Amino acid sequence: VQLQASGGGAVQAGGSLRLSCSTSGRTDSNYVISWFRQAPGKEREFVAGITWGNHNNAYADSVKGRFTISEYRDKRMVTLQMNNLKPEDTAVYYCAGRLGIGGSWNDKASYTNWGQGTQVTVSS
Repeated sequence: VQLQASGGGAVQAGGSLRLSCSTSGRTDSNYVISWFRQAPGKEREFVAGITWGNHNNAYADSVKGRFTISEYRDKRMVTLQMNNLKPEDTAVYYCAGRLGIGGSWNDKASYTNWGQGTQVTVSS
């Protein structure tokens, strides 16, 4: 499975952006696609994830109520709608995928497929 992230950009605080993760290759119904982000000098952290097909999802506490992850199977795409962005959301965002068997949402090591990053910059 190959993943490709897009949709980053620069916005002011309070603004919105929509990231997209396009997939190619076989994705089974229990495949998990998540978004991670990495700010300069910080660890890569889990943002949100969704299970392909059953819409089971999870969010980091820092983005709950502001970000929404969605899947579009017909378009083979997962999106991350980001509203009310804050300067602390500034980071490179990555989409990642793994089979849903075992592992936890935020376990980076369990993800076997990673897309390239897309930069999100939020100014105050």
